[in-house]
Amino acid sequence: MSRSSKPLPATADAPSLRLAPSILSADFARLGEEVRAIEAAGADIVHFDVMDNHYVPNLTIGPQVCEAIRPHVKIPIDVHLMVEPVDALVPLFAKAGANYITFHPDASRHVDRTLQLIRAHGCKAGIVLNPATPLSWMDHVMDKLDLVLLMSVNPGFGGQAFIPATLQKLREARRRIDAHVAAGGQPIWLEVDGGVKMDNIGEIVRAGADICVAGSAIFGAADAAGSYRGVMTGLRQAAATPA
Repeated sequence: MSRSSKPLPATADAPSLRLAPSILSADFARLGEEVRAIEAAGADIVHFDVMDNHYVPNLTIGPQVCEAIRPHVKIPIDVHLMVEPVDALVPLFAKAGANYITFHPDASRHVDRTLQLIRAHGCKAGIVLNPATPLSWMDHVMDKLDLVLLMSVNPGFGGQAFIPATLQKLREARRRIDAHVAAGGQPIWLEVDGGVKMDNIGEIVRAGADICVAGSAIFGAADAAGSYRGVMTGLRQAAATPA
C-alpha cells in the first residue's frame, strides 16, 4: 500500500480531531477483525504500540504483526516505537506498511538522524515525549517533524489514568507548533496518548490535540453487535462539547 507524502489536513470533510484506537487493547486472537471493525466504525488511524521490555517494562508486537494487519485497513498505521535503540527497526516497520513512525528522543543517540531515516523510508516522522520529558526536545528538529506525541501516562502499559499536568504541556506544545507554522513551517500534528476517556477528551482537544489515542476506552466498549461506532461517535461528541 502506498503511503501519502503529505500530512492529513483538517478540512470541511475531515474533522480536525482524529481518533486513533490503540490495538494494544484489542483482542489479539482476532486482530484482523478488530482493525477492520474500528475502520468501519470511523477510526482515522490505527495506533500500533511497540514495546521492547528494555526501554519500557513490557513486550508487545513487531513488524510482522504490522505487515499482517496492513491489508485489512486503508487508514494510516501510526507506529509508536517504545524501544531502544530505534534505528534498526525503522526500515522494518516502513516495509511492513507503517505510515507514521514516532520514537522517544531519549532512546536515540542522534534524534535528527533518526527523523531523517524515517522520512527517507517514506514515512511521516515524529517524536514522543514522556510526562517528565521537556518540550525543548522539539526546538532544533521542528523542520523535520510531522507529528509530536505527548504521553499523558507513563509508557509501558494500557489502562492508566490521564496525568492532568499534560493539559498545560499540550497548550505550550500547541503554541510552539502554531508559531512554527505561522513562520512558514510545515504542519505538525499534535497527538496525545494515555488515559483518554469520554470525560476528558473535550479538555484534551481544547488544549490543542489534533489526534487522540484511545485503547481501553474504545476496545472495551463494543456494542452487542461487536461494533465500535457508538463509542467513537460518543468520543467525537464529547470532544466537540463546549466547556
